[in-house]
Amino acid sequence: MTISLIIPTFNRQATLKRALDSVLQQSLLPDEIIVIDDGSTDASAAMINTEFPQVQYIYQENQGVSAARNKGIRQAKGEWIALLDSDDTWFTEKLERQIKALQQAPEIKLCHTEEIWIRHGVRVNAMNKHKKYGGWIFTHCLPLCAISPSSALIHRSVFADVGLFDEALPACEDYDLWLRISAKYPVLFLEQALINKYGGHKDQLSHQYWGMDRFRIQALDKLLRQSDLSNENKIAAKNMLLKKARIFQKGALKRGKTESVDYYQALIERYET
Repeated sequence: MTISLIIPTFNRQATLKRALDSVLQQSLLPDEIIVIDDGSTDASAAMINTEFPQVQYIYQENQGVSAARNKGIRQAKGEWIALLDSDDTWFTEKLERQIKALQQAPEIKLCHTEEIWIRHGVRVNAMNKHKKYGGWIFTHCLPLCAISPSSALIHRSVFADVGLFDEALPACEDYDLWLRISAKYPVLFLEQALINKYGGHKDQLSHQYWGMDRFRIQALDKLLRQSDLSNENKIAAKNMLLKKARIFQKGALKRGKTESVDYYQALIERYET
């Protein structure tokens, strides 16, 4: 089982070093480590050249995290694709535990793990709505992102089947991908926390964009228009889209955003029938 690790980064020299250090401390190392630099202007390139010569470093003009991940996936040679955000870290046995679990479940194409949340340097407890699951988890993926990219290990055939990250989405691109995958594949979940997920910093996408659910609504609309969902999943996806769209329409109405009101009304009418 060959593993390619993809790390997208943008002006995160310090946390990128921390992430790479955690990778190189793995009890089972990935077969290749690919860093896609999405237009950094800091010293990330020099740091990798000096301290991590074993890392394959690829620079591109700034195009967003989805384009960076996709470039890495296309470049990767491994049978399995691991993802790690440049502000997160892996526990030492992360890959080894996932590979051992997957060897016991050869039918599974995606494995993810529990995580520890750290906000502003302090460990915090995740809310129940962020609870992780294994198996057929499509309905669990509908409210919020149910899999952390940094914990995911995905067979490359899955991308050939469902496609890569949607580069048209400025945020919630992982939510969109997990919906497409979980509609067609069961997933394996390891209940042991095997990553540290860091948050609270200003360059997180959730800090850069207001109203993240508007991107989830786009993802749900696209999924319902383009995918051959089971009847059960189609009903669940429609209901979630309607719930989110009504909330956003109500907010747009309060703010006098006529175009947004009309947009969400059209969506509601399309899926109410």
